Amino acid sequence: MERLQEQLVLLQYWIQSQGLKVLVIFEGRGSAGKGGVIKRITERTSPRTVRIAALPRPTERERSQWYFQRYVEHLPAAGEMVLFDRSWYNRSNVEWVMGFCTEDQHQEFLRSCPEFERMLVRSGTVVLKYWFSVGVDEQLRRFEARNAEPLKRWKLSDMDLAERELYVRYSMAKDTTFQYTDIKQAPWYVVPSDDKRAARLNCISHLLSQFDYEDVAPPPVELPEVRDIPYVRPPMHEQTFVPTLF
Repeated sequence: MERLQEQLVLLQYWIQSQGLKVLVIFEGRGSAGKGGVIKRITERTSPRTVRIAALPRPTERERSQWYFQRYVEHLPAAGEMVLFDRSWYNRSNVEWVMGFCTEDQHQEFLRSCPEFERMLVRSGTVVLKYWFSVGVDEQLRRFEARNAEPLKRWKLSDMDLAERELYVRYSMAKDTTFQYTDIKQAPWYVVPSDDKRAARLNCISHLLSQFDYEDVAPPPVELPEVRDIPYVRPPMHEQTFVPTLF
């Protein structure tokens, strides 16, 4: 992983130097491993260049807008890579599975999404889409592990439980989504994720392979000496410090 993270830093410099606009979408069932791979990608990179977009539930105002509108403001500008932890594909996956959208809204999404993504690609945005695929037994094991561990129980939401019950319907949603949106300009890449470590390594390796990047990392800089100017600082006891407990 460390070697791949070093390459991600080099890719980050390349994206900056070339003014690339990179959009990476991570989708999949609850506990599939989306958050884990995003964490590994961003551990060593700069949040100014590589940032995460994880949108909350839409507001009343956002629900009245064009469906893609609230996502547009989070798209990458030149020199940026944006990682979407779930995305507009909520409409054809979670929303459809849970009955949060009408069938007309679902069908409209399936018609318009490919054109929206083609428009992004024509505008110069690199679009990469990863589906993390976790099996029914492994998902149950992960949910049980979260439920048993107090420090991780917050990860197990009511939505996860509902998705678990509707596992087969979620499979239908994924298959339909791929049927309409697995397009040449922005294809889907499936990441088998029953093995978390292998999934992270395979996904990051594939992401790196999509760019013919070069090492343009800047050389070490020369650190300046501290300027010595006449100044007397106020007494330290006038400041309030946190208790020294460790």
